[in-house]
Amino acid sequence: MNLNIKKLNIHIDKNGKATINGFPFVEAQVSGENKDSHLGAKMICSSQGAKLRYVSHRLDGDKLVVTQRSDNLQAVTTFTFGAYDGYSAQTAYTNFGNETLTLEETSAFVLGGFAEVRNSEKTTLYTFNQSHHHECQPVANTLVALGFTDDAPNSQRRVAFANVGSWSTKEQLPQGIIDANGKWLMFQIESNNSWYYEISDFDGKFYLYLGGKNLAFNGWQKHLLPRQTYVTDKVAVCFGNSLDDVLGEMTKYRRTIAAKCTPDENLPTIFNEYMHLSWDCPTEENTRRIAPTVAKLGVKYYVIDCGWHNEEDGKTVYPYVGQWKESKTRFPHGVRVTTDYIRSLGMRAGLWIEPEIVGKDCTEMLSYYDDECFIRRNGKKVCVMGRYFLDFRNAKVVKYMSETIRRMVEDYGADYIKMDYNEDVGIGTDVMSDSFGEGLEQCAAAYLAWADEMCVRFPQTLFETCSSGGMRMDYQTLAHFSVVSTSDQTHYDKYPYIAGNVLSAVLPEQAAVWSYPVGSDYVINGVFAPDKQWIADNVGDEQVVMNMINSFLGRMHLASHLEMLPERQLALVQEGVAYFDELSAVKHTALPCFPNGFTQFEAHCVASGFTSGDKLYLAVWNLSEDNLTRTIQVGKQYYSVTCTYPKDNKLSFELFDGTLTVHFTQKNQARFFELKK
Repeated sequence: MNLNIKKLNIHIDKNGKATINGFPFVEAQVSGENKDSHLGAKMICSSQGAKLRYVSHRLDGDKLVVTQRSDNLQAVTTFTFGAYDGYSAQTAYTNFGNETLTLEETSAFVLGGFAEVRNSEKTTLYTFNQSHHHECQPVANTLVALGFTDDAPNSQRRVAFANVGSWSTKEQLPQGIIDANGKWLMFQIESNNSWYYEISDFDGKFYLYLGGKNLAFNGWQKHLLPRQTYVTDKVAVCFGNSLDDVLGEMTKYRRTIAAKCTPDENLPTIFNEYMHLSWDCPTEENTRRIAPTVAKLGVKYYVIDCGWHNEEDGKTVYPYVGQWKESKTRFPHGVRVTTDYIRSLGMRAGLWIEPEIVGKDCTEMLSYYDDECFIRRNGKKVCVMGRYFLDFRNAKVVKYMSETIRRMVEDYGADYIKMDYNEDVGIGTDVMSDSFGEGLEQCAAAYLAWADEMCVRFPQTLFETCSSGGMRMDYQTLAHFSVVSTSDQTHYDKYPYIAGNVLSAVLPEQAAVWSYPVGSDYVINGVFAPDKQWIADNVGDEQVVMNMINSFLGRMHLASHLEMLPERQLALVQEGVAYFDELSAVKHTALPCFPNGFTQFEAHCVASGFTSGDKLYLAVWNLSEDNLTRTIQVGKQYYSVTCTYPKDNKLSFELFDGTLTVHFTQKNQARFFELKK
């Protein structure tokens, strides 16, 4: 029997074994059971992968539910389909025996046979490196370069990527792209904590093992009591005929799960005081000085970042956070007076918070919270960079933090709350769990459940998720938050390397990108303190233009001392804000486009954009003095091109035979184009 739906082809043989291209699509290892393999650390050939047999299936709308069972374990895999070429998968494991089972490895889904080992040199894997300030950096390697050859079938070699901790994307994005000789697939794991995937070979074919935490790499195991169920993270696989094609299908899928937020429907422009401005020390005085200029630019939200809440100096504020009461030193008339002033200018007001931590020097909250309120290992509170981590499984934590959000919204007047998370708790907790990894999984789920509750309780408040920039750019998180920070990159001439790739990882309507036209290294006595003369001498028009374009493909988060810009440059910012608003109207349907492929740090040119209808919206950055003429292969389907920002463009460009040529005049220049079919 065969179950064939779109690209999902499940074969069930006469013995009831269910496979895809000869591979079981569910793998799970139970403690004490035989793992029949000579494959080293690979997750396939598990005890349950060998024993599970087909029981039944049912079609339920856009879902296919397949049930398999062994002598002691049931695996129910739910596949979901939609208006995209691909599917998501998630597996629920239930103990059907009479004794406790311990799961050591679990897959959400295994896609076997996507390519043959003999074609290793024609099969390319794209992975995505992550680091603070260096987010979303694709790396391409052929599978032969990764160590797979037809001379060593069934080798112990595997390519594996695992995350351990509460920063889900600190080293790698939980996604990948495979070009199998022109047949493309893209996958993602939807986890806001630890995750795992591997690619390897068996019997001359490659397989992709997705999701499911494990003991060896995530410190995870789960004791299943009789009739108890464990559900894996969800994963997704999409297919296409090119890089842009497969990214487009994954983009369509992501829109089916992405969080929706009423006040965020029109993608409002955000101004945030933090970057190149307050740096943890916002004040009532500074806000009153800056906000009128920001309002005139057409910005919708004005956000006051870290520092509104403690009396400590900005250099030492983080070890004291946790109480979340207003600072009367920096806001002598109260935060509410300042947020009301922001609203009087026609904008909405926002505040920052780091809800999951308490500083080690916050004596008030350390007296209030019991040890049971914190994430612990081996009986001790986990401490990183002078901060402890709250356990949202604890009712006392939920109560206080819920009251904190109420106070921020109702008492302090926050229409926007930026939820930050600046440290990683590590492997997890052994409190009320079968393993560190399971404890982490529970804590992460409890936090998201609380965040959902806040969104429901305050439906007119816009919640942003941030994690030292882009350390939580996963689609479990983004199914709960409509906007996410992509980076804390402080140099505008480096941000194109991130902004130019980010649509591979995050929807354009969710990807927040900083734009700081007055960003600089101008520091006096340790304080960033430019004056108008310095700005006039050092901030050129092209710097302003590039900063605006940096944010056009995603969500614009303006920052820096805009009030000090001369009128000519303020006009460029205002023009950029207005054009961003125009672009926002198409972003909910836009699909990513990488005409010259992905880019790497230190590349001389970056070209990235999105398509919507019959138009290509394209950003082009020149980042080098080498060869100021840049060519972009846009395709022969486009017959016209217009430079849409800045309108007063003095650079020459032309479109001929599918190639856009832009003649830049200097390093660190950018232009934004619209091309029409």
